[in-house]
Amino acid sequence: MSAADVQAVIGSPANFELLVMQLLSADNTGRKQAEAVYEALKAHADPCLTLLLRCLRSSEKVESRSFCAIMLRKALTQNEPNLWTQCSPQMQAALKTELMAALVEEQQRSVVHKVCDTVSELAADCLDKGTWPEVLPALQELATSPNPAAVEAGLLIIANLASYSTDHMRPHLAGLQPLLGNCLNHAAIDVQVAALHACCNFINALDDPREREAFQPMLVPMLAALGRCLTAGDESSAQDVLELLIEVAESYPKFLRKHLTELVSAMMQIATASQLEPPTRSLAAECLVTLAEARDKAPGMVRRLPHFVGGLFEALMAFLLDVEDEPDWHRGDTDAHEDDGAGELFDGGQEFLDRVAIALGGRALVPAAGQLLPVWLADGDWRKRHAALICLAQIAEGCEKLMAEQVEGLVGMCLSGLRDTHPKVRWASCQALGQMCTDLGPELQTKCGGAVLPALLAAMDDFANPRVQAHAAAAVVNFSEGCESDTMAPHLDALIAKLLTLLQQGKKIVQEGALTALASVADCAQEQFVRYYDAVMPLLSQILHNAQNKEHRLLRAKVLEC
Repeated sequence: MSAADVQAVIGSPANFELLVMQLLSADNTGRKQAEAVYEALKAHADPCLTLLLRCLRSSEKVESRSFCAIMLRKALTQNEPNLWTQCSPQMQAALKTELMAALVEEQQRSVVHKVCDTVSELAADCLDKGTWPEVLPALQELATSPNPAAVEAGLLIIANLASYSTDHMRPHLAGLQPLLGNCLNHAAIDVQVAALHACCNFINALDDPREREAFQPMLVPMLAALGRCLTAGDESSAQDVLELLIEVAESYPKFLRKHLTELVSAMMQIATASQLEPPTRSLAAECLVTLAEARDKAPGMVRRLPHFVGGLFEALMAFLLDVEDEPDWHRGDTDAHEDDGAGELFDGGQEFLDRVAIALGGRALVPAAGQLLPVWLADGDWRKRHAALICLAQIAEGCEKLMAEQVEGLVGMCLSGLRDTHPKVRWASCQALGQMCTDLGPELQTKCGGAVLPALLAAMDDFANPRVQAHAAAAVVNFSEGCESDTMAPHLDALIAKLLTLLQQGKKIVQEGALTALASVADCAQEQFVRYYDAVMPLLSQILHNAQNKEHRLLRAKVLEC
């Protein structure tokens, strides 16, 4: 790269646009050459910024305009030293004028948003130095424009400055609050969402509770804006709004207290609306769970709401119904298909139940579970029986004390599931038993070991469903880890004989599970395992010798561990 290459670009806007296209190229060699030219060009601050600005404002290619908006932001605010400090006062004035004009005149919304980012970061730097005081009145003027796109752009920058430059925005709050209130009722959904973004950023950024409280009247219009997004079928915008409300719920849950009933009602409706996309429903559930977790910042706030716990529990249980019966799951060839059939809501539902149980505890959650789970376990739909057992596994940790008092009944539910006609229900029973052995042990092992181990042994005979066999072995691991050797002793003969059978006859995932279980049983049995040593070690040595293929690496590792 020579000085002539740089001069060729400086002297020709067309050459500069070719350089931009090379910077966007997937060809590594060409792109690296273009990057070298661009780096050299940045040594000439005014010409470089002039070319970037001209390409942003006049290129016919959307990707070029978009890229130049990004490059301007980096050049002006991120690179050290940045070009803003190196360019002339005349160039600085031109940048301010042209960037603000681009917010109004650019027709491509995605490009406008990138210009908003550039203006936001530049304005934040300038406000700190007192070199762009006129930007705030200009943004307020934009936000009252008859052009909805310009209004949205002004609001998005105000939203960013609420986070970046809170102290500089504070003196303008009295004028901004009625403006934001009006924009929340604007005819354009994009404007409503941008206004909501600004409100939430102010709420999160303001340290003084009195300043935050001034935004209280905005909350009901914010929820109305969310409703309008959903009514219009704009779930992408609705998801943006939900994410903003989650941030407020996490940072300042007390701010929501005055309108908590309306907020919770709206979130429950969204979370339970089967016609909505899973991400939208999951975000509504996330908001409710976040409120439930706000014990330190707003103790007892949601518990006082009638039907909150029961409603949330039922909504999350419905998430667990997002599961299908996939053929690959039944084959059980590898661990790769273990999650086959589980939808987005199913995974979220598990996590949410776990978090809610920890946040609210057994006293709040177990009564709701006690009403619903027996009904679902008796339902003809295997997905409900499966969900009830998965739920037991998820809430055991958070509801440990109260569930320990009812352990015999809960184990009875799982044992009933092990006799179910559907393999996935049996698998879920193993999951619940294993998790409860961990969370409710060693009381569970002591009180119920005589029923649990024989039932798991019977599940290991299910050669038609290797995943059930492997998961029963995994539950034995959980049982052993919280078990006294005397509790285990009466079952050792049958248990070790069964595990050795699985090692010789089972599929690979079953063998892997059996090895882990065997190691765990030996660890629990201690010196009582001595009499099995002569039967076990030759078999392990044989497996180690024979399992030489690449796909058997995990099996060999488990043999060595055992």
